[in-house]
Amino acid sequence: MILPTISLSTAILRLLLPFLMVLAYFLGCLLILAPEKGMILGGLMVAYMIPPSGKESIIPVGIFLGIPWPLMATTMVVQDVVTGLFMLLNLDYTYHLPYLGPWITQFLSQGKEFMSERPWLCRWNVLGLAFFVMLPFQGTGGVGATLVGWMMGLSPGKILLAIGIGAVLESLFFALGSELIWSLAPPSLVQGIEVFLVILFISFLLLYFIRRWDASHRQ
Repeated sequence: MILPTISLSTAILRLLLPFLMVLAYFLGCLLILAPEKGMILGGLMVAYMIPPSGKESIIPVGIFLGIPWPLMATTMVVQDVVTGLFMLLNLDYTYHLPYLGPWITQFLSQGKEFMSERPWLCRWNVLGLAFFVMLPFQGTGGVGATLVGWMMGLSPGKILLAIGIGAVLESLFFALGSELIWSLAPPSLVQGIEVFLVILFISFLLLYFIRRWDASHRQ
């Protein structure tokens, strides 16, 4: 992907804009959270950007530490969408970033094989990419979804829409499940453990069927 030649100021704006958006969101959260909760949320936002952390681990921890579940879910969605925006604005430059650059290069080098094994992605268009975002695999967040959307030929607007849809559904699943567990655990530890085991079983069951479904649709 080759971006048109742009001025230095435009390049700097593209690099900084996503970070400024996340910073603005975090400062907004500080207005509604106690200072110590705000610092916890900030730490979790940073941790979410470090593999292999994902929604399935960050959201339950945040809710356990006192962050309201709607805010935890919203935070994950914002980070995924803004990450996608960063990739769309700066794909050419991300090749030079440590760790991320080599991963992107490897991902794109396998792009033709990846897409040929998953023809349903192109058939389903935006919904296909949204479903990809929901898959419980590493690399299905904002970075990977943007690359897949670009290989599918989707417009930037459709890519961000798909990331938003997938992130919302996945975040709500983990947020509501975690909230249910933690709300039941204090009055009845046994009941809380039972709910946790049920949700864990459902998660593994979904993972199993998703992988089977993905494998069966590869051609």
